[in-house]
Amino acid sequence: MKANNTLASVGIAALLVFSNHEASAAKAKPASLAEMWKIIQQQQKEIEMLKAKAAENEASKQEVKSLQGAQNAEAKPQQAAAVIPGNAAELSSPATQPVPAAPKAAKSEAERKTDILASEVEKLKSKLFIPDKREYKSEYGLGPAASQVYRVNRGLSIGGYGEAFYTDYTANKGDLKNTVDLTRAVLYVGYKFNDWIVLNNEFEWEHASSGTGSEVKGEVSAEFSTLDFFLHKNANIRAGLMLMPMGFINEIHEPVTFHGNRRPDVETIIIPSTWAELGGGLFGEVLPDLQYRMYAVNGLNAKGFSSAGIAEGKQEGSHAFAEDLAFVGRLDYRPKYAPGLTLGTSSYVGDAGQGQYYMGKKANVLTQLYEGHVQWHWRGLEMRALGALGYIGNAGLVSAQNLANDPTAKNAVVGSRNYGWYTEAAYDMMPLLWKESTQYLAPFFRYERYNTLASVPQGFADDKTWDRWIYQAGLTYKPIPNVAIKADYRNIHSAGGPLPHEFNLGLGFIY
Repeated sequence: MKANNTLASVGIAALLVFSNHEASAAKAKPASLAEMWKIIQQQQKEIEMLKAKAAENEASKQEVKSLQGAQNAEAKPQQAAAVIPGNAAELSSPATQPVPAAPKAAKSEAERKTDILASEVEKLKSKLFIPDKREYKSEYGLGPAASQVYRVNRGLSIGGYGEAFYTDYTANKGDLKNTVDLTRAVLYVGYKFNDWIVLNNEFEWEHASSGTGSEVKGEVSAEFSTLDFFLHKNANIRAGLMLMPMGFINEIHEPVTFHGNRRPDVETIIIPSTWAELGGGLFGEVLPDLQYRMYAVNGLNAKGFSSAGIAEGKQEGSHAFAEDLAFVGRLDYRPKYAPGLTLGTSSYVGDAGQGQYYMGKKANVLTQLYEGHVQWHWRGLEMRALGALGYIGNAGLVSAQNLANDPTAKNAVVGSRNYGWYTEAAYDMMPLLWKESTQYLAPFFRYERYNTLASVPQGFADDKTWDRWIYQAGLTYKPIPNVAIKADYRNIHSAGGPLPHEFNLGLGFIY
């Protein structure tokens, strides 16, 4: 009787514990992974208590069985004495054969509830490491996939993106061949040490290969590698190989975040995306709607400047000269009264001479770049506009040195002033075509205008082919937010003569 009471008590206790946890889970989900871990630890303690009670119950059952066995042993001699000795047939009859053992008892109610509770704990544990879904949202100036590390509780974070496209040169092709290219395959690896120190890295493979062969080679590089120290919402520290906070594309360049297979020329030539330098600085918010980023970094290297702009002057953390430094800063205003609207500006100022000699003497090559941008998302409508203006000091000396190095160089002349701007509009038509769909289908149009040789140093010839304008139209389709399939046509013109026009078809993804 005692054993039965114990068994019933354990079963009722287990049922109450399990029911309470079920009810608690139904009321509210854990606010954080740390809170979830506390719940798991509490549940494990309760499981151990239930197992101990079940063990006690099993011992009681064994004691009862032993007592019953002793009683049966005492009763057997008395039963044997009552049998008539001469009745051999009765002793050997089937009715007197040993009774088969009773079937093994089913699991107790306490054991069953314990198993169920243990199974639920395992499910909670797996959710800690294999989340059902990931949130994709840009944070602290980085793309949606690059921002994943900021949303983990602690430890390792993996993400990335990729893009590939086919190009068909449809006019003014010349000797160009149609191409298909895995433009980029990128791996984000981050590590959250604790609540205030976060490491974030982007490793990029360009054009699928950097190995042997006759094809144009790609490269493998660290696109950025930073340590963030979160001190206060108004002032946090970032140090390492940092993306320059200029324009739309340089920081947020994942393929699902912009239209067209190729990034806008203004944001690859005038603003040389993707552009990263070594240094440190601050980021945060001045006001709730006003965010900033400001860094001190190594300067550019003017030995890489050409008619094509300043892109080849990027040092990107590889044995970078740091004789001269530069400063870059950005402000973005996102008013609450106008959801979807962003107004911003950024600037870069630094010497690119790096203590080197140009035509036999050291020269200061003060490089300045200023840009402003506006973006508005309203319902299905998306609009962007950006303008940039750059200045290069002692551009004549740099141009003369380029020609001295190679008198036949086609792009030796460096502009003392350059500019570029573009405007873009797109509209998501999917709600009009299929109201219940969560997919995305947007035609877009972009117009670009830029000139890397807007002002040429005295005594040097202007190359009008760098005064360009581009009409671009296309379509972006996203079956899910992580995947974009793109088609676009670029009609490219210059003041110096015709340039190839192109049709591009490709895809991009983030994870």
